[in-house]
Amino acid sequence: MKIRNGVIGDLAAIVALHVESWRSAYAGIMPGSFLNGPLSDDRLTLWRDRLASPVRGSGLLVAHDGEGELLGFAYLLPAPGGRILLDNLHVRPGSTGSGIGSLLLRRGLAWAADEHPGREVYLEVLSANTRAVAFYERHGARRTDERVCRFPQGFELPEFEYAWPVN
Repeated sequence: MKIRNGVIGDLAAIVALHVESWRSAYAGIMPGSFLNGPLSDDRLTLWRDRLASPVRGSGLLVAHDGEGELLGFAYLLPAPGGRILLDNLHVRPGSTGSGIGSLLLRRGLAWAADEHPGREVYLEVLSANTRAVAFYERHGARRTDERVCRFPQGFELPEFEYAWPVN
């Protein structure tokens, strides 16, 4: 497996994996009408914008197998208040538990420490996504907040905020 910076040529693979990951992880959590409806178009718009006009100071890491298949990705960006948001960490369903997510997370935290020294990395995770919550806790994240996430598609879900202490 290789990890490299993501590029515009990764667009289709990232969108497909992101959709597949959300449909797997959020089944029974997010409305089925969204997951099985406009999700693909929503993720395409998001990633086309991110890759065509990257946020200054953001980083996209992609993990590929030896033959170029996308196995996972992580996306980090500066957030208001001076922290770094780990906005996405996804591994191809069926490959979870294989170490890809752990490697992407470690690489993302190292990237943030190099690119944005002294800034805390945090993330938001749906509270019902217990597998992800356990993953982040195993990797040293501490819960720092609870709130409701309001999705622009018209639904709300409870979420946790987790952060890693600055070393």
